[in-house]
Amino acid sequence: MSRRNSSSVSDFILMGLTDSAETQLVLSVLFLLIYLITVLGNVGMILIIHLDHQLHTPMYFFLTHLSLVDLSYSSVFIPKTLQTLLTSTKSISFLGCFTQMFFFILLAGTECFLLSSMGYDRYVAICQPLRYPVIMSPGLSRALLTGSYVIGFVDSTVSVVFMSRLHFCNSNVIQHFFCDSSPILALSCSDTFEVELIIFICAGSKIVLSLIIISGSYVSILSTILKINSTAGREKAFSTCASHLLGVTMFYSTTIFAYLKPKSSYSLGKDQVASVFYTIVIPMLNPLIYSLRNKEVKNAAIRVLQKREGCRQLISQC
Repeated sequence: MSRRNSSSVSDFILMGLTDSAETQLVLSVLFLLIYLITVLGNVGMILIIHLDHQLHTPMYFFLTHLSLVDLSYSSVFIPKTLQTLLTSTKSISFLGCFTQMFFFILLAGTECFLLSSMGYDRYVAICQPLRYPVIMSPGLSRALLTGSYVIGFVDSTVSVVFMSRLHFCNSNVIQHFFCDSSPILALSCSDTFEVELIIFICAGSKIVLSLIIISGSYVSILSTILKINSTAGREKAFSTCASHLLGVTMFYSTTIFAYLKPKSSYSLGKDQVASVFYTIVIPMLNPLIYSLRNKEVKNAAIRVLQKREGCRQLISQC
């Protein structure tokens, strides 16, 4: 991620979301509240899964890491965004900007394939329930998790290395609240066609491959559910996938809108709204979706609280 000598830019200016002081104050309070909910929700999800042995299954193994990725995701953006909103310091160093971009692409790519792994897990659980313990072994779960992180790392390394070699000699003002690829490409005075093509291929292949896995899983799941005779059985089978399906829909709809398009179609207003949603709002919503719409998680939370209360009573009696 080293800067080329021919580039005269040593840092960038993040313009943020608005120039209005009143709106900046409102957004800073809102984003701080969202960040606190995100931290509490994702840390709470990780602790519940860790403390309740009934949730030590492949599905919740992946969900633990999804919560970890969402927590990291928010921490990459919100602190710097709050600094930009609350202070006059809007600059970010060249290295800091590309480091932020590196972790953004890494975490986004990892989340894509974590969602794919969760979709495959649901496919095995519903379509091949008798073979579930054999197929979704701890070894396969760890391999899928490792593959998710490796793909995200390779994608982010390739994208950031190529982008960091561009020339930035005209302007250093980023019309965004974080270092995203589209507004940075718009600043370059180099020919960005090759870099855009590489980013498009990396992002496109990542999204398409993960969507193929998820779509194939849910086509098989739907086919299996329709073959169930009882309505109660169909509802129970579908309820195990509802949270994951909702999370997948939110994540991919905003990601595809923001990234699978050329630089020339970049729109400041629309892209910022989409970016706020998938970088700040979705990490807050995921633990709520997977807990409020999941009876197993709610029951586990109750069991954890009961154990804690029982321990308190035992200590007080002693």
